[in-house]
Amino acid sequence: MRQAELWQRQIIGAHHMLRLFLSGCLLLLAGFAAVPAVALEPSPAMHAPKLIEPALHLPRSDETGKIRVALTFDACMGEADQRILSVLVAENIPATIFVTARWLRHNPQTVAILRAHPEQFELENHGENHVPAVDVPMSIYGIATAGSRQAVEQEVAGGASAMQAAGLPAPNWFRGSTAKYDASAMDLIHTMGFRIAGYSVNGDGGSLLGAALAEKRISTARDGDVVLAHINQPTHAAGEGVARGILALKRRGVTLVRLSDVADMQDGTLTH
Repeated sequence: MRQAELWQRQIIGAHHMLRLFLSGCLLLLAGFAAVPAVALEPSPAMHAPKLIEPALHLPRSDETGKIRVALTFDACMGEADQRILSVLVAENIPATIFVTARWLRHNPQTVAILRAHPEQFELENHGENHVPAVDVPMSIYGIATAGSRQAVEQEVAGGASAMQAAGLPAPNWFRGSTAKYDASAMDLIHTMGFRIAGYSVNGDGGSLLGAALAEKRISTARDGDVVLAHINQPTHAAGEGVARGILALKRRGVTLVRLSDVADMQDGTLTH
């Protein structure tokens, strides 16, 4: 009997402890329910804008068999790639070159060469400090964006001011770092009086492609294409391929033009 009584007391004790535990849980839940809900701050990623990568095409040629292509180059920072520039000058090939204020300051001799051939080269605005023209803080390819409307305006206006200070004509076109924008930044740039220079052929993958692939992309450009490549990376293999691709276009009989040589440019949005 004593053993049975002991078991009974243990069972009763266990039931009592269980009731205490459940009562505590109910009190805790009631406390949580009484706390006002607090809205969580959205993370910055939730505010990331949709980026736009504008395309640009020349109107198709009216002449059967005629192929017309615009060569455009970004001079972001660093030096000038003489492998490309020497081909352009020697072959009298026209091109549109987008320059930053930083590149202008560090390459006065190359700027002098470009200014000496105004009928061949037109220089346009690539910004003050090579900052992506996006008015929300974020990173594109590891580069911090302008991050505000005021900073986008400064990037664009600062690039234009540097060009005029260097004795260059006032620019009409703007192409930002990474060639990506958000819609509100694009509206601002247009309000400032600039057209945004997209492209249709990425000739050198940001100067990161090998020479063979850069040559292939440029040499196979089609009628109406606007090629984007870089002229500021003399140590990259891509530059060699860009130079060869330009010569291949000339051998094909392609008519090479500047953006200002063509009216009625066709804007769009890249999908790749």
